[in-house]
Amino acid sequence: MCTAITYRTRDHYFGRTLDLEFSYNETVTVTPRNYPFAFRTLPTLAAHYAIIGMATVADGYPLYYEATNEHGLSMAGLNFPGNAHYFPPRESKDNVTPFEFIPWILGQCRTLAEARTRLDRINLCDIAFSAEFPLSPLHWIIADRDSAITVESVAEGLRIYENPVGVLTNNPRFDYHMTHLCDYLNLTHLPPENRFADGIELVAYSRGMGAMGLPGDLSSASRFVRAAFVKLNAVSDESEEESVCQFFHILGAVEQQRGCAQMPDGRYEITVYTSCCNTDRGIYYYTTYGNSRITAVDMHKEDLTATAPVSYPLIKTAQILQQN
Repeated sequence: MCTAITYRTRDHYFGRTLDLEFSYNETVTVTPRNYPFAFRTLPTLAAHYAIIGMATVADGYPLYYEATNEHGLSMAGLNFPGNAHYFPPRESKDNVTPFEFIPWILGQCRTLAEARTRLDRINLCDIAFSAEFPLSPLHWIIADRDSAITVESVAEGLRIYENPVGVLTNNPRFDYHMTHLCDYLNLTHLPPENRFADGIELVAYSRGMGAMGLPGDLSSASRFVRAAFVKLNAVSDESEEESVCQFFHILGAVEQQRGCAQMPDGRYEITVYTSCCNTDRGIYYYTTYGNSRITAVDMHKEDLTATAPVSYPLIKTAQILQQN
């Protein structure tokens, strides 16, 4: 499963964890403005905004997991099994397949407001990329530096939710997650007050007891609550180093360690990678399960007028600084 968040200090940041028991050989991929994005039912985007993010490149086509364009609009798709529903192509609609959704929006929209106008016409249709890459059941978070929404294509149709917490995990549907936060109204970053009973003197015996009851399991519902609490209470100065470091600490609260979530085939779900993109500067940072050192790729150091994507394989082996 996965967790995505937005975060803002001086600059705006967007990223996610990818939690799976396997890898599709994903790479940090920059798609320049003149790469022709071909769509299954719509005209090719011969020219578009440049995009950076994590993708599996199949037959030269970047299948983005999450990405940010050169104007700072960002988008991520997260697993949504049992709820995601895609439709046959429909007349008078922009029929976009799930694997095209990120480039369709980020290639043409500078802001979330512009993305909303595209969503008014969209139909997420049931066309797979290939037999090797079938349709993935997903829902999406789309964000700019000012706000975020969640997009879910379900059996009843397309649902668009305001996302005031800037967090997305997996099942259930997004409206459940927001309602579920009400179960944790009592949580606070402050020392707790004694409301147990009149006349009973109770004193906190530890720091951090205001957050007692914060769920610690790995379920998507619990990760949503934990990520929202940590993110909304996180404090950072405005430097790039501190902001990026704090972003990774926030997502560290929901990372998955090998051995804690076993799959039916005996493999274990892990946090394959964690990403953080400075959406204002176009710098994509990441760590991997085997390498906690932060690595950066700057989209503006590439030729954004080129015609072919540029990919950087993930550094997956530990890089340890020997200090003495």
